[in-house]
Amino acid sequence: MTRIIAGSHRGRRLHVPPGTGTRPTSDRAREGLFSSLQSLTDLDGASVLDLYAGSGALGLEALSRGAAAATLVEDDPVALRVLHQNVDELGLPATVVDADVSHFLQRPLSPYQLILADPPYATALDLEAVLPWLEADGVVVVERAARGLEPVAPEGLVVERSRRYGEATLWYFRRS
Repeated sequence: MTRIIAGSHRGRRLHVPPGTGTRPTSDRAREGLFSSLQSLTDLDGASVLDLYAGSGALGLEALSRGAAAATLVEDDPVALRVLHQNVDELGLPATVVDADVSHFLQRPLSPYQLILADPPYATALDLEAVLPWLEADGVVVVERAARGLEPVAPEGLVVERSRRYGEATLWYFRRS
């Protein structure tokens, strides 16, 4: 299956993993995400961390919109093959990391300006573990089920806004 990626690589096809193991962010939500980010942070030259990267659509989109580098973290073997294929075909400055997100977040850190997290809806995301990876003026965006519970911001993060797109809600956090 393929999708079109927006940004400076318009018209380039982005492959997505087959089956239901990976739930890609909808085109509408992805466009809304990057429109909202324009008022929250400057992507030009930004460093991006894409947790639960799947096909890499969000991290690669950030790169196509001016981010300098992206780290894409994924551990599903099927999604990883597709992720590597997308990175290779687009030739963008992305680093693919084959790791479970909770294990990755325990590694020595390097702060990022933008952190994108789209875990499976049944998977809890530890925002406290994400916080040390965020630059002082950075933004974290988390995609969750629209009918699910609001993510709890740990001390040090505040909710800037949320936006619903069909069955998903994007939550935007910033350091407090």
